[in-house]
Amino acid sequence: MDEIRLNVALLRRKVPNLTTAAKSIGIRPATVSNLCTGKIDLGKAEVRTLVGLASLANCTVDELIIRGEKLNMIETKIKTLDFFAPLVKEGTTGLIARPGMGQVVILAELMHRFKKSNYTTVFLLPTTEYSVLEGTIELADYVTKSIEETFKSLSAISGDIIFITDKSYIVSGELLDLQEKLVAESINNITTILLDLSGEVVDEEMPYGPLETVWQLDVDLATRHLYPAVHPLYSTSSIIEGVDLDQRHFNLRQRAQKLLRRYRELRSIVTVHGKDKIRDTDLETYERGTRLEAYFTQPFFVAEEVTGQEGKEVNMEQTLKDVEYILEGKADNFTIKELMFKGSLE
Repeated sequence: MDEIRLNVALLRRKVPNLTTAAKSIGIRPATVSNLCTGKIDLGKAEVRTLVGLASLANCTVDELIIRGEKLNMIETKIKTLDFFAPLVKEGTTGLIARPGMGQVVILAELMHRFKKSNYTTVFLLPTTEYSVLEGTIELADYVTKSIEETFKSLSAISGDIIFITDKSYIVSGELLDLQEKLVAESINNITTILLDLSGEVVDEEMPYGPLETVWQLDVDLATRHLYPAVHPLYSTSSIIEGVDLDQRHFNLRQRAQKLLRRYRELRSIVTVHGKDKIRDTDLETYERGTRLEAYFTQPFFVAEEVTGQEGKEVNMEQTLKDVEYILEGKADNFTIKELMFKGSLE
């Protein structure tokens, strides 16, 4: 039997105000979000949900389902992104964060890294000026100021494109118009990253509409200066939940999340009462969780002048090897300092 997934691109084009539309016919926005990212297996979705989404998109249920097509990952060599929520090639990724949590630094680092790849980056400036973008947008290969200018740039570029823009164009409906024009011109080599520098996205159920990847930043990690502050439990990707992910990666991610989930529970106890209040078996979990959390910090190239630390790249295979090493207790002799803001364990 062919593997199936939701046609997120079609749903995005056809239903721009998906949150409101879904609620109007009795479908929870969270359900739609989970179907888009793969948290809910499409094969287990309720028929009425699929019929409802098809009616909203004015298409058949068959058109809403993609069969047998493999999703491909864009490897960034940023450990926490590649491991927990891989960037989907030709998909749409949403960054969810409050101001000051490091989302602009993540974007800057990605653009810096893509300069060494075959990807061309295009940054459509937000409709509101943000001083925090100073020194960042210059890293893009193309910076545009309007939808029209963006369409011309995207149309003229050959090869794969990383397109970065702001939520304001979703609200205005201009991004939908742009996507429809690109589809009409058969331009489908674009991977989109959406951000919202106002921070309002944190309080919305589906701020960007359906997404293939969600990068949600964690205020706790940011407060403790553990960057990049990507939430290991809430960040996800349609690649992760589907059959497109290497089985070893899938299993390790599940094990890592189980450990980190329990570690976070224990950390709340340790913070108040100290380690003496947790059992010996939980102490091992707590210590390994601390090490795994430290491992996923990473020095960025764009921050070298500020941190004094050389930027590091870690490929996916090495990340899997390192995570497995930590989960199996083989890194129990490492100090937190030895793991913090390093590259690989090698």
